[in-house]
Amino acid sequence: MPKSKRNRAVTLSKTKKKGKEHKENIVNSIRECAEKYSSAYVFSFENMRNLKFKEFRDQLKSSSRFFLGSNKVMQVALGRSDSDEIRPGLHKISKLVRGDSGLCFTNLSKEEVQRLFNEYEEHDFARTGTTATEKVELQEGPLDQFTHEMEPFLRKQGMPVRLNRGVVELVSDFVVCEEGRPLSPEAARILRLLGKKMATFWLHLICRWSPDEFEIYREGLEESDIESS
Repeated sequence: MPKSKRNRAVTLSKTKKKGKEHKENIVNSIRECAEKYSSAYVFSFENMRNLKFKEFRDQLKSSSRFFLGSNKVMQVALGRSDSDEIRPGLHKISKLVRGDSGLCFTNLSKEEVQRLFNEYEEHDFARTGTTATEKVELQEGPLDQFTHEMEPFLRKQGMPVRLNRGVVELVSDFVVCEEGRPLSPEAARILRLLGKKMATFWLHLICRWSPDEFEIYREGLEESDIESS
């Protein structure tokens, strides 16, 4: 029996209520951290890998707390101007929560935080749409790295292959990807099979706040730019 409009409305209102509660919880957590920790950082990321980030976060969980998600929610929590900021100067970092970014509250020294972020990089397989960092071309001939069972799958990826006495053979040269061009789904799968990692997960510090100091790390960005934005 189909649900009535009334039932659907109740379900929708429950969903909206849960969403609102979730946002309020995040806002409250951020505000508690602003009081609890000695400094706060805004960082940006490239090629986010959730599992790798979780490992990084777990490594620092005794001294730090991280937030990712809605930039708008994080900005509201910090305060968007000096009239609604929860601690003096926090609205400055709020203005830099843009694009692919997150917050880190920590009791670590700024030297230690800079070292951890600057040294962090994790290589991984590139996903569909990622820009290829180099040209990858396979030469005509046997592909000893693949078993004969792989031949149908490789053919489905557009590779000109055949079986020759049980050995997968490329019948002509094949360009998997071109440098500077987005990877197709097929190219991403082939690169994974080849063990070729083209994506690097980076974390970049943008700025730092503490009760007595505000620092900008991103080149070309001045404090005056933040005040006028």
